Amino acid sequence: MVYTEVECWKVDEVKTVVESSQAVSLQHEQEIITYINNTPIRRNFVENLPYNSSLKQLAKEKRKAGILSEVLFWQQVHKHKFHGIDFDRQRIIGNYVVDFYVKTLGIVIEIDGSSHNNKAEYDAARQQYLEDLGLKVHRISDSDVKKNIQVVMQELENYILQEYGN
Repeated sequence: MVYTEVECWKVDEVKTVVESSQAVSLQHEQEIITYINNTPIRRNFVENLPYNSSLKQLAKEKRKAGILSEVLFWQQVHKHKFHGIDFDRQRIIGNYVVDFYVKTLGIVIEIDGSSHNNKAEYDAARQQYLEDLGLKVHRISDSDVKKNIQVVMQELENYILQEYGN
């Protein structure tokens, strides 16, 4: 098959666009979102997460419920207070409402209190579902948040450094 000059130009243009798109995608994946202790923390955004809109009201109710440990944790992270990282509270992912979610890192933070007692199988299935989506799950005990929030925040910082640091 013989191509005209215009057809060759179009093929080269498409090839350039595809290569540019791949470079932007790679650059986006390696984007540094913050630094913790002078260590760059790289973006790990998980795209196209499932969303069950029928859980909107439940998520809203959970935000308003004011569970003490969640409120204490929220005070530490909202408005980018924790290393400039943006946290969502009571975020719907699939058929679940997670306590906290960081989009740029693809990390779910769950605060486990008495509501998690006798729910080991449910929690394990839920965590496996989230991990199968490519998310990381960091669990924090309710009592730790209430007793020593600074240790909880240090442990979260260490976890982020371990998982997303360079």
